Amino acid sequence: MLKGFRDFILRGNVVDLAVAVIIGAAFATITASLTADVITPFIAAVVGAPDFSSLVIHMPSLHAATPPSPLPANYIAPGEIHIGKFLNAIINFLINAAALYFLVVMPVQKLMARFYPAIAPPATTKPCPECLSDIPTGATRCKFCGQPQPAA
Repeated sequence: MLKGFRDFILRGNVVDLAVAVIIGAAFATITASLTADVITPFIAAVVGAPDFSSLVIHMPSLHAATPPSPLPANYIAPGEIHIGKFLNAIINFLINAAALYFLVVMPVQKLMARFYPAIAPPATTKPCPECLSDIPTGATRCKFCGQPQPAA
C-alpha cells in the first residue's frame, strides 16, 4: 500500500505539478524578500541606485503626443524604454529559477535515483583472454589475435 503511494508521489508529472503550483507560489514571497532586502541593497551599494528601475533609455519621438489628462499608473511616455524594470524582472526570474532548482528539483532527482537506480545495459564486448582486446560477446574468434573464443 505504501509502495504504491510512494510510486504515485515520485512520478514525474505529480512532482512537476507540485513544483509549478505550490512551491512556485510559496517561493514568490521568499524571493521577493530576497530581492528587496538583500539583492537591492547590494546593488545600491555597488551601483549607487536602489535598483535598476530608474534606468530609462530616452529615444526621440517622431510625432508629438499629448499625455492623457489623468495619468494612468503604468503610463510610459512616448520614446521612453524602461530597461531597468526589465533587468529587475530578469533578476527576479533567475532568483526564482535558482531557488526552485537547488531546493526542489535536485533533491527530487537524488530521491528518484535512490529509489530507482539506473540499470546498466548488458555488456556488448568482452576481453580476449590472449591479447586482452575488446571483442563482441558473440564472437567465436578474436579479430586481433585470431584465437578461438569460448562460447558465451
